[in-house]
Amino acid sequence: MGYIIKNATLVNEGESFLASVVVSGELIEKIARGADAMDGNRWKGYTVIDARGKYLLPGVIDDQVHFREPGLTYKADIRTESRAAVAGGVTSFMDMPNTVPNTLTQQLLQQKYDIAAEKSYCNYSFYMGASNDNIEEVLKTNPREVCGIKVFMGSSTGNMLVDKEEILERIFREAPCLVATHCEDEIIIKANMAMFKERYGDDAPAMIHPLIRSAEACYRSSSKAVEIAEKYNTRLHVLHVSTEKEMSLFRNDIPLKDKMITSEVCLHHLWFNDKDYESKGNFIKWNPAVKTEQDRSALLAAVIDNRIDVVATDHAPHTLEEKSKPYFYAPSGGPSVQHLLTGLMEFVNRGVMTLEKVVEKLSHNPAILFGIDRRGFIREGYYADLVIINPDKKQYVNNENVLYKCGWTPYNGIVLSNSVDSTFVNGSLVYHDGNIEDIINAKRLIFNR
Repeated sequence: MGYIIKNATLVNEGESFLASVVVSGELIEKIARGADAMDGNRWKGYTVIDARGKYLLPGVIDDQVHFREPGLTYKADIRTESRAAVAGGVTSFMDMPNTVPNTLTQQLLQQKYDIAAEKSYCNYSFYMGASNDNIEEVLKTNPREVCGIKVFMGSSTGNMLVDKEEILERIFREAPCLVATHCEDEIIIKANMAMFKERYGDDAPAMIHPLIRSAEACYRSSSKAVEIAEKYNTRLHVLHVSTEKEMSLFRNDIPLKDKMITSEVCLHHLWFNDKDYESKGNFIKWNPAVKTEQDRSALLAAVIDNRIDVVATDHAPHTLEEKSKPYFYAPSGGPSVQHLLTGLMEFVNRGVMTLEKVVEKLSHNPAILFGIDRRGFIREGYYADLVIINPDKKQYVNNENVLYKCGWTPYNGIVLSNSVDSTFVNGSLVYHDGNIEDIINAKRLIFNR
């Protein structure tokens, strides 16, 4: 049996229309336009969900998270953060390799997949990490079963900074799948860091973060990545762009399926600007840094005009104790996977983005960009990764009601206009009306490459 989701406003592939959807087993069996389209004896025994007045969207695919397992599970783990994800309508995630140990061998990569198979509430993939010393392991990566190769072209955790030119070029030349980059120039950052440490000592305010990890540091690194990618025709995905200047590196005059170079922005770079450090401090300390209002506005414009292809989270929890340390000692990163969808929908309520564009950036485009098999769209024969949104139920976000293990959110105190009513993962109703069902029905993402 399965589910019939009736009378929803289905938002999919640039359209919004009244429809009903039949979910049978793991898949979408039928989509019918119009009200009460699924009445009839054929569907006897199916559980009916009347979604009248609500939106039905394809599940969100977050292409950049740090769920901290293995090795850093006092901050977060795959179980806790995937539960938060489904509560936010995220049905698939791609996790980064800077865990402990760093994911620098195929054996360590497989161990993460094994953990997720036991613990994850939503579908999963894991990046293979690159370093100066593991090129042979990188080249063993299976493009059908792994989302991409992660390259830190700037400071990072552990042994993951790739700063040897010959290694960098070889990765770009020979990578068997998409190369995803963190782009910040280490030389610029170190020089800025030394200058501000001399000026402030240990009493530095968080507001200097975008001055240390500056727009120039981002542009110098991302422009280099694009230059090398163009040289070798690399499939490059530049993660968490944060500056107006970087927008000149990306195109919007060709379809996404034809792009060799793509980009992602994170919700926090669309939401905050450098004035917010005064009230939020280290709780909006990310790498790359939140920058000026001019940068924020340019990023939003680039999402709308398709120079930026994907919106994601870079969900990266740290404990309250860690984030409460003085600026120079507090780690960068923060959690947000529970509020990516409803947070981005606020731009719809402000009249600056359409709901169809939200679905494009959170679901369709990650599926196209990574070549994910049968996900990211509401189509017959596709996996039933679905989200029902209640546009009439406000969501009060605070540190007490988040599901992250770290127990805080940078969006503490805001009110969102919409809330997630239900989330389906592979046809299973894993979240409904504030409750998470104890269902582990997630799958490893497969890529059509």
